[in-house]
Amino acid sequence: MKTRIEFKQAIYILSFATVILASCGNKKGAEDTTAAATEAPAKDEENTVELTAAQYKTSGITLGKVEKKSISGVLKVNGTIDVPPENLISITTQMGGIVKSTPLLQGSTVKKGQVIAVLQNQEYVQLQQDYLENKSQLELADAEYKRQQELARQNINAQKVLQQARSQYQTMLSRESALRQRLLLININSATLTPANIRSTINIYAPINGYVTKVNVNSGKFVSPNDVMFEIVNSANLHVELKVFQKDVDLIKKGQKVRFSLQNEAEERVATVTLVGREINEDKTVTVHCVANTQSRNLIPGAYLNALIETGTTKVNALPESAIADFAGKKYIFIETGQRKDEKAEVNYHFQLLEIAIGSADAGYVEVRLPESFDLATGKVVTKGAYDLISKMKNSEEE
Repeated sequence: MKTRIEFKQAIYILSFATVILASCGNKKGAEDTTAAATEAPAKDEENTVELTAAQYKTSGITLGKVEKKSISGVLKVNGTIDVPPENLISITTQMGGIVKSTPLLQGSTVKKGQVIAVLQNQEYVQLQQDYLENKSQLELADAEYKRQQELARQNINAQKVLQQARSQYQTMLSRESALRQRLLLININSATLTPANIRSTINIYAPINGYVTKVNVNSGKFVSPNDVMFEIVNSANLHVELKVFQKDVDLIKKGQKVRFSLQNEAEERVATVTLVGREINEDKTVTVHCVANTQSRNLIPGAYLNALIETGTTKVNALPESAIADFAGKKYIFIETGQRKDEKAEVNYHFQLLEIAIGSADAGYVEVRLPESFDLATGKVVTKGAYDLISKMKNSEEE
C-alpha cells in the first residue's frame, strides 16, 4: 500500500516538472519571438525618415519621378590659346638698315597699312639710282630696236644688227623688271620714283590689324635682312588648342561645342572643334584645334584655360539637381516608401535614403544610375528637400 502511494507521488512530481519545463520553454520562445519582432522593424527603419502630416506640409518637399532626358556628355580637358599661322606675322625686311624711328611698344594696337618703323641705309639710294639709270637706258634701247626694225623692213641694215638691238633691249627690259621688284620689296613705288625724290629711308608697314606681341628693335639699331623686328597677332580668329588623352579621342568630332574659361576667370566662352590631331604627343595626349566663336583682347596667345567638350546628346535617366544630396562623400536620393497611420490615426510619411551614382549634368538635370531594385515606373523621388530630410535623419539618430 505504501509503495503505491510513493509511486503516485513520483508520477505527480514528474508531471509537475514537465508542466514547469514546458512553461519555461514557451516563455523563452515568446521572448525570442518578441526580440525578433523588435529587431525586424529596426532593420526596416534603417536609413529612413518619418514625417508627420504637419512636418510634411511645412517642409516644402516635392515628389517626382525619374525622367528620360537628353543630357549632353562632357569631357573635361585643359589647353591654351593658340594663334593660327596666318594670324601671327613676323615683320622682317629684305634689305638691312638702321632703325631711324619706331612708335611701337609691346601690346600696342596697329592697323593694316600703318607705318611701324622707318629704316635708313645708303644702299636704298644706290638701288633707286640703278633703277632710274636702267630705265633711261631701256628707253634708248627700245628706240634703237624699233629703228633697226624699220631699217630691216627696208632691207637697209644687216640681220645681225637687228638681232643685237633686240638683245640689248630685252636685257635692259629684264633688268628694269628685276630692279622694280627689288624696290617693291622695300616698299618703294617705282612708278612714282624720279631723280628728284630719291631717298635714303624706307617705311615698314603693318600687314594686318592686331596688336604687337614682340618688339626686338630700338632706334639706332642695325637690322640685318630677315631679322625679326616685330611680331603682330591678329586676334580676329584665335584658336583654342586642347589636350585630349588618347583614350578619349574617339569621343571628339568636328563641329562639337566647347565651353572654356581662362584660369582665374569666371567668364565662359564658346568655341567649335575644327580639327582633331592625328599624332600622339609625348604626354599621351592628342591636340584638338577649336575656333573661338567670340573674340576678346583678353585671349592672349599661350594663356592656359579649362574646357568642357560636349561629346554628344543621349537619352538617360535623370533627376533635377535639387533631388541629389551629397552626404559623407557619396550621392543619395530619398524615395517615398509609403504613408502609414499612427496610434492616433494620423498619416505619417516615410522616406528611405538610397545611394546612387551620377553622370553628366545639363540644363539643371543630372544623369543618375539607380539600383536594379528601383521601379522606374512607380518609384517616387524627393525632388526638392533632400537635404532637409538628411538633417532630420541625423537628428533622429542622435536622439
